[in-house]
Amino acid sequence: MSNPIEVTLPDIGDFDQVEIVEILVAVGDQVEAEDSLLTLESDKATMEIPSPATGRVVSIRIKVGDRVAEGDLILTMDPADAAETTADNMAEMAEGDRALDEPEPAITPSPASPAADQDVAPAPLPGESQRKPAPIEAPAPDRITSGIAHASPSVRRFARELGVDISAVEGSGPKGRVTKEDVQGHIKRALADGQAATEASGAFRLPEAPKVDFSKFGETETVELGRIKKISGAHLHRAWLNIPHVTQFEEADITELEEFRKESKQRAENAGIKLTFMPFLMKACANALKAMPEFNSSLTPDGESLVMKKYVHIGVAVDTDNGLMVPVVRDVDRKSIFQIAAELMEISGNARAGKLSPSDMQGGCFSISSLGGIGGTQFTPIVNSPEVAILGVSRSQMKPVWNGAEFEPRLIMPFSLSYDHRVIDGAQGVRFTSYLAGLLSDIRTLLL
Repeated sequence: MSNPIEVTLPDIGDFDQVEIVEILVAVGDQVEAEDSLLTLESDKATMEIPSPATGRVVSIRIKVGDRVAEGDLILTMDPADAAETTADNMAEMAEGDRALDEPEPAITPSPASPAADQDVAPAPLPGESQRKPAPIEAPAPDRITSGIAHASPSVRRFARELGVDISAVEGSGPKGRVTKEDVQGHIKRALADGQAATEASGAFRLPEAPKVDFSKFGETETVELGRIKKISGAHLHRAWLNIPHVTQFEEADITELEEFRKESKQRAENAGIKLTFMPFLMKACANALKAMPEFNSSLTPDGESLVMKKYVHIGVAVDTDNGLMVPVVRDVDRKSIFQIAAELMEISGNARAGKLSPSDMQGGCFSISSLGGIGGTQFTPIVNSPEVAILGVSRSQMKPVWNGAEFEPRLIMPFSLSYDHRVIDGAQGVRFTSYLAGLLSDIRTLLL
């Protein structure tokens, strides 16, 4: 028999004493070169350590929770030639016990043959949910006793984003490995049972609201929520729970823009158009979305890719008697200010009259919620999933601004940008708000 191979921790870069969070093999497992042996996790990254050679695992010298550094002994293994020799010997022994006229061409381990089970096991079929048999003397895998699942870093991240305790998910991959499909199936089963996935997995869940009898404090009346609020409420709740929100605040000097709007107001009225500030804001947002296409995208359901949209459709929140509605103006980047204003008048009127069709509120890439006509200084709107960002606009007011020589009155518009932090980071958020503020501050840039 060949001498066992001692597998040590290779060079993992600028890391030292990194914690082991998962052991991916067990004693007796046959591994190929580059197969993952264990998973390490530092405060900066999660990494899998590959096998340097092909062979069978003889012993494991570490456990989950240990901290290791470069050169530490991980496990020992018989090299490929030794493993093959052992398998051949076992096959010959099994063949000698068979009848000579037995037609079976291949050796299949019998459930009653512990020796065969120990060294020779059939390769798992595609989609096979059972882990291949482990040696009798081998202890249960650490992932079972420690509560740490057998899954890749990307699957772990996927489970965390969905709020699922991955240790509660049954794996269907090779060696019981948990796949993304397993996580999704776990959630579906939990929902089918009438429970939230996080509840079924034992993960964090929101406490139920206490039931209060308000009538004991005085006279009350129960009024049913409107249909629109019922529908939008569920959507907003889902978006708030599933999207990691970040909000960036900014101000724009719209003094010149407002003067230009007032100068153009009469010409617009002659054309039967009410020219508000919103069409200018929509046009500026369309320019910003074209310049920074990540904001004009949607995250795929698996969280691994972005759908980059070649069109610019912008939804505008409209306050109606029935609740908030968000009709969509299509191809804003290709339309003039007057065209946007005319279309905005039409869809806003339809929204207040209850004449919007479902298609009028679908296909948006980006949303704008303006409370400037009511008041307020700043607010944090909820991202309208599957969009990745939304703009919130508050009331503009005159402020003294230093021009280098003196203070002068300027019309300042506060606004906020809420975005999905899985897609957009803080630096991108600041660049977008700064770019948008620059467009609004100089009306000439919208015409270029």
